[in-house]
Amino acid sequence: MSTTAPEREQGHGDRADESFSVWEHLRKASPRLDRNPNSYEAQQLNRLSLDQCVKCTICETQCPVARVTEMFAGPKFVGPQAERFRNGESVDHTLDYCSSCGICTLNCPQGVKIAEINSMARAVMKQDHMPLRDRLITRTALEGKLLTPVAPVANWALRRRPLRVAVEKVVGVHRDAPMPVAQSQSIRGWLRRRSGPTARRPGQPDRGPVIFFTGCAGTYFEVETSKKTIEVLEHLGYRVIVPRQGCCGLASQSNGLFDQARSSVVALAAQLSRAGRDVPVVSSSGSCAGMLKHEAHEIMGVDDPKVMDIGARMRETSEFLLDLYDADELPTDFERIEMTIPYHAPCQVKGQGMGMPAVRLMELVPGITVAESGENCCGIAGTYGLKKEKFEVAQAIGRPLFDKFKASGAELGACDTETCRWQIRKGTGMPIVHPIHVIHAAYGLSDIRSPEV
Repeated sequence: MSTTAPEREQGHGDRADESFSVWEHLRKASPRLDRNPNSYEAQQLNRLSLDQCVKCTICETQCPVARVTEMFAGPKFVGPQAERFRNGESVDHTLDYCSSCGICTLNCPQGVKIAEINSMARAVMKQDHMPLRDRLITRTALEGKLLTPVAPVANWALRRRPLRVAVEKVVGVHRDAPMPVAQSQSIRGWLRRRSGPTARRPGQPDRGPVIFFTGCAGTYFEVETSKKTIEVLEHLGYRVIVPRQGCCGLASQSNGLFDQARSSVVALAAQLSRAGRDVPVVSSSGSCAGMLKHEAHEIMGVDDPKVMDIGARMRETSEFLLDLYDADELPTDFERIEMTIPYHAPCQVKGQGMGMPAVRLMELVPGITVAESGENCCGIAGTYGLKKEKFEVAQAIGRPLFDKFKASGAELGACDTETCRWQIRKGTGMPIVHPIHVIHAAYGLSDIRSPEV
């Protein structure tokens, strides 16, 4: 006769003990696992990779944080090594200095989910004492809504040193941290006011619909990138659908606010799903695309069917256009642009396992030479580099990258994600654009040297 659940709960006999899963044993040993909504079934999926760690320390040698500070014990120590001792409790608080860049997971030859384990452990560690600062800086959409109507005043205020010092002391955002530039018009405002879609290329057939996921920053701060993406897609014959959409929850997830992040990403997927079934989804926000592609599921355990469906359909803009080229469907009658462009591939784009499509895409343009940075990380890691206690770490991580960009003598640089562009702009003083700006100019839709970049 099989042992019943009540008998197993009472622990009757050796056979009953054997029928317990390891997670049931852990829940008995540490009741906090049941109380913690961030436990993702006590790290069930990511822990499956735990014993694949052979302590080769490759993750340690590649970690951009461990390279510059002793405040972080390193991904192997706070990840697979410490996880064996946690039982739902935190055993090493240096893991708060992990930037969640994902370089450790990307480089692990054994497939250990190091970054995912660390992210979960940090959420558990912070759940009872989440700083107000970490709650505030995740509200990108709210910040955009508040700043857009008063953009000139907001930008003036954010340049005032006394105000930035006060914000650092009260909120905890470093006085020198890179800030987005508020725009007087959101992407939705631009869509409402423009006269109509961009004209198709001569002889270009209708390619059908494509859904554009702007991301919060692409809606309010990096509006020019969103505009150029829409215009290129329309030029290529697509009917671009830009549905009303909320936040993907990435900033909340990276700060350990998993419940908030789960709600955001599920709501967003529902909004995008309503725009059309089996329609490609394109985004020029590489990090937000990654949230829907894999982070929501692999870090937070979100198995919502709409999230999984949208994630499967999601393509970063450079990835989408390069797929067209590889299928011999991308027109390449580009105008010649004589320019060398230093380029940095962000961690959250590398982590999606798609290589560096932006490099190949930009080099399709005659005269363009792309100088890839070769650096693992720019340091910002979303909101990590904004925090006063981590700002110097973030700057130290980014300094080799900044030096390479400045030494290039280039007119501008390129990078796929918004916060990384803000970090590199701040560190170099150079205009830093999404690769779509290059393609937009190569199709004759704009001047790559215009002040709008």
